[in-house]
Amino acid sequence: MHIGLTGGVASGKSTVAEMLGALGAHILDADLMARELVEPGQPAYAEIVRQWGPQYLLADGCLDRSLLRDRIFSDPVAKKWLESLLHPRIRQLFLDRSQSLQKDQPEAVIVWVVPLLVENHYQALLDQVLVIDCPSALQIERLQLRPGWSNAQIEAVLAAQLPRAERNAAADYVISNEKDVQALREAILLYWDTVYKARGFA
Repeated sequence: MHIGLTGGVASGKSTVAEMLGALGAHILDADLMARELVEPGQPAYAEIVRQWGPQYLLADGCLDRSLLRDRIFSDPVAKKWLESLLHPRIRQLFLDRSQSLQKDQPEAVIVWVVPLLVENHYQALLDQVLVIDCPSALQIERLQLRPGWSNAQIEAVLAAQLPRAERNAAADYVISNEKDVQALREAILLYWDTVYKARGFA
């Protein structure tokens, strides 16, 4: 069983993924895959440095993610180029790792955490889509607490997002994350009971 987990920036996807993982789901995360793909020595890393130059590197040779974020959200052409480089590779990693998990555990529940799930049309690869939803004011509040995020970056990221209504319309299940962690945990437990256990998995 494959569940797609998505939501806007700072909606709580990572927290929900941790909760589902604790309940027994296998978690595959697009953001973590993207980090793997741009580590020094990887082909995508070399292509980024060749395309944009060494000014996007930190002293230790790793990519400066904050500088990259500024670039891709202020330059639509750069954003499209980076997505065309990484997204096919990420999709293939999802497929390969899911296949490996299912080979060993045919009844495994595998959660794909994909921020741009709807935009990149992952639905056809999944059994269902779970959206974690929250209002933009709360997204801004949460992002302002994260180190390395300027107000300009926050505005650019939110402006680039799919509208909430459109994302939610693509979901089989929508869970609101406007309250505290305990309320979110209770909602996830209910989701787990009604969806996961109802399908006959232990």
